[in-house]
Amino acid sequence: MQVVGYETPAGALFVSDRDPGGPPGDLEDVSSSGDVARAGRSVDRVALDPGTDLSWSLGERHCAGTVHEGGHVACDRETAPYCRDHRSTWVCARCTGTCLKDEMDCFDDHAVYLAAFAPDVFKVGVTKEWRLETRLREQGADRAAHLRTVEDGRIAREIEAGLAEEFTDRVRVPTKVDGLADGVDEAAWEAILAEFDPVETFTFDYGFEVAERPVAETLATGTVVGTKGRVLVLENAGSTYAVDMRDLVGYELEDGGSERELQSSLGAFG
Repeated sequence: MQVVGYETPAGALFVSDRDPGGPPGDLEDVSSSGDVARAGRSVDRVALDPGTDLSWSLGERHCAGTVHEGGHVACDRETAPYCRDHRSTWVCARCTGTCLKDEMDCFDDHAVYLAAFAPDVFKVGVTKEWRLETRLREQGADRAAHLRTVEDGRIAREIEAGLAEEFTDRVRVPTKVDGLADGVDEAAWEAILAEFDPVETFTFDYGFEVAERPVAETLATGTVVGTKGRVLVLENAGSTYAVDMRDLVGYELEDGGSERELQSSLGAFG
């Protein structure tokens, strides 16, 4: 099996049952370089509900290919998680109000928001208004404020670019992992909200708590504590680990837990 994707905010991994040493499936995809990628049999969704036991060791890692018409179009290139032919780029993420597409197509109402990540990281962002709460949960935000709604993405990105002079517009996963055991600095958050007149505010609960910061690791062995954005929290041998699910994409999975030595959290010695 190979990890070929993940899902947020629900929390799931997508795995292909393709046998890397077996015959190709009935789908083929010819890349721009002329290489033929073999299709696997199917893709399964593995829900990462709390209490779920995972018992996989990580094998070789290579391009995760793509999911095409319900089947996995596999790729053996060494670049992971995706090679140049299977990597996608979302140009809107780089937009600051000047459209980078051939034709502007973001005419839905857009929300401009601030998101808080424990303990004191505050991010500005934009999304289509109808998926605001989903987008915030996808990122693993602890608090959020819907600042205003505008008529299209261009205007929203212009506002975001202005606010990005004061607030970050990107929060990386290691920063989110560092704050997993902390609460939001409420005084700082309230001081920021006082500068605006929010349409709505949010407080998110992801259904689990950790007593101390988990150890950052890449593994697929242990009992699921929960997921927060794309961070998967696992308990393994008395220690708690935080896994960036994107770091799992591309790995071949082998049945049986990982036997490699892992760093233990301080709680394991209590």
